[in-house]
Amino acid sequence: MRKILFLTAVLWGSFSQAQVLHPATWQVSMSPSAPKAGEEVVISFDVKIDEKWYLYSNDFDPDLGPMLAEFIFEPHAGYELVGETLPINPKRKYDSLWEGEVSIFYEKARFTQKLKILDPGYVIRGSYEYQVCTDATGKCIPGDGEFEFRGRKEVTKGEKESAGLLQKRDSTDPYSLLSFMLVAFLAGLAALLTPCVFPMIPMTVTYFTGKDNHKKGRLINSFFYGFCIILIYSLIGAVLSPFMGPETANDLATGWLPNVLFFVVFVVFALSFFGLFEITLPHRWVNNVDQLGDKGGLIGIFFMALTLVLVSFSCTGPIVGSILVESAGGLSLKPVLGMFAFSAAFAIPFSLFALFPNWLKSLPKSGGWLNSVKVVLGFLELALAFKFLSIADQAYHWGILDREIYLAIWIVIFTMLAFYLLGKIKLPGDTELKTVSVSRLMLSMATFTFVAYLIPGMFGAPLKALAGYLPPVSTHDFDLVSEIRDSGLALDTPKGCEDPLYDDFLHWPHGLRGYFDYDQALACAQKVNKPVFVDFTGHGCVNCREMEARVWSEPAVLNRLRDDFVLLALYVDDKTELPENQWYKSEYDGKIKKTIGKQNADFQITRYGNNAQPYYLILSPDGTILTEPKAYDLNVDNFVEFLEQGKTAM
Repeated sequence: MRKILFLTAVLWGSFSQAQVLHPATWQVSMSPSAPKAGEEVVISFDVKIDEKWYLYSNDFDPDLGPMLAEFIFEPHAGYELVGETLPINPKRKYDSLWEGEVSIFYEKARFTQKLKILDPGYVIRGSYEYQVCTDATGKCIPGDGEFEFRGRKEVTKGEKESAGLLQKRDSTDPYSLLSFMLVAFLAGLAALLTPCVFPMIPMTVTYFTGKDNHKKGRLINSFFYGFCIILIYSLIGAVLSPFMGPETANDLATGWLPNVLFFVVFVVFALSFFGLFEITLPHRWVNNVDQLGDKGGLIGIFFMALTLVLVSFSCTGPIVGSILVESAGGLSLKPVLGMFAFSAAFAIPFSLFALFPNWLKSLPKSGGWLNSVKVVLGFLELALAFKFLSIADQAYHWGILDREIYLAIWIVIFTMLAFYLLGKIKLPGDTELKTVSVSRLMLSMATFTFVAYLIPGMFGAPLKALAGYLPPVSTHDFDLVSEIRDSGLALDTPKGCEDPLYDDFLHWPHGLRGYFDYDQALACAQKVNKPVFVDFTGHGCVNCREMEARVWSEPAVLNRLRDDFVLLALYVDDKTELPENQWYKSEYDGKIKKTIGKQNADFQITRYGNNAQPYYLILSPDGTILTEPKAYDLNVDNFVEFLEQGKTAM
């Protein structure tokens, strides 16, 4: 629902400001230009990006939402791809709107793809898609283009077919797609337990048993009824599919207005679930469709299914909207598959009960418990609403929803939910609760446990399990946990060493003291005869923060970092511009490196052949690599082993 509403805002803005923008200019070249069979060539995609605009790269999680740059090469017998299309020195940062690390280019971008020429009659033909955005106006513009390079002769059709199909990078891998469909299926089952849907089951059975008492007739009619339910919901997904692909994903969370609007909409849904009012479709629509269901035959069954969809809208609308929100930014088919999975879970019980009416005896009776399900959904909707407001608050630095305020709101919401489950709070539509069932008791205990987990966060506890849903710790006014933990750490510069450059705006976590300049760190290491621990990091690097929170905070790691090494953090995304006499032209990409971040990123690539963060090294005082981790799924034990290996190698 969040992304659908923002799409409406985007479309409205596009009609009100009709102008064609071209903020990115692409040039595709091949080197060498006349290759021979067996020779490797490089296809270069160079992009000139207008000021204040940026282009999303192709090397971050495609499920976050922004449209990645995508390069498609048509298969041909005259060449084969060597590796993947690589971005050259993109800037990586953590995007609070998408809650993950993205990779972007400013001013200029370059991608390269290596190919091996198999036949001088090659035809290298393909296309690219991309998205450029600007924070100045909140606009995002998708684009595409084509390219072609030909050799001396065209290969035959048979040779072309023998090249096989080229595997294209997909914005949704099969495993995440299956997980999405499973969640949608479970949502369909949950929708059955709402007061708008559950009472419809016996009414449906009565309709079919009254129309045809023969088992064969009921079999055909009941399965056609289920098919119609699936068809209707799948058509909803199909209609929205063109608007929900990756080309619109970034548009759905780029400004304060849509996020505040989503916050208001979710609060309205919550109030509706609480019983303040009902959100229904016009009664005239429902009545007209219901009358068409009396015609009989397959047409009548179709309109019966449509009546069910319309009547249940007040309960299923928010659930369907949430599924459609999650489907945006992936495959264009994803909304259809999501609606198919949801409606399958929704339709199967109706079909089975219509086919086997005796099963109705095993169903629990309708009652106040159905309203309780809806109220619980209302509490969850209300809690999630504040996530949208938090996104706008962080992006625009309003300071109205800092971490402790956000946690306080969640603590109140879930505490009230727990008391509601125990029958201590009653809302419109609830029946008198004389006794508490075991299921309600267990749910309330689980909710109180969650509240107990949240409370230490008010005093600075990291609450790692909820890191993606809470404002950052930096917004916390009273971080007692960090103050106590860091109070015993040595904060002085090693004796005989210079004070670190840039420590007025760059910082080490956990009270550690270290450098942010390579030459300074090596000079200090030579004086104290210690190895240098190098951390290529970034302000927006979510994995870096995870490592610092989960691994570095452990005493076994923290004490070694403090005592055994000279620390060097090289931020690859810092925008601080250096004096002009420190600028230089990169040998790697030919660009002028003006900022701390660009110089550090260029240094990481040219010196160590790596551009990912976090990237750890241990160097000798003369700059020789002593060791580096074999893998970056590091836990405390193997990180300690890595540090010990570096210390021993010294």
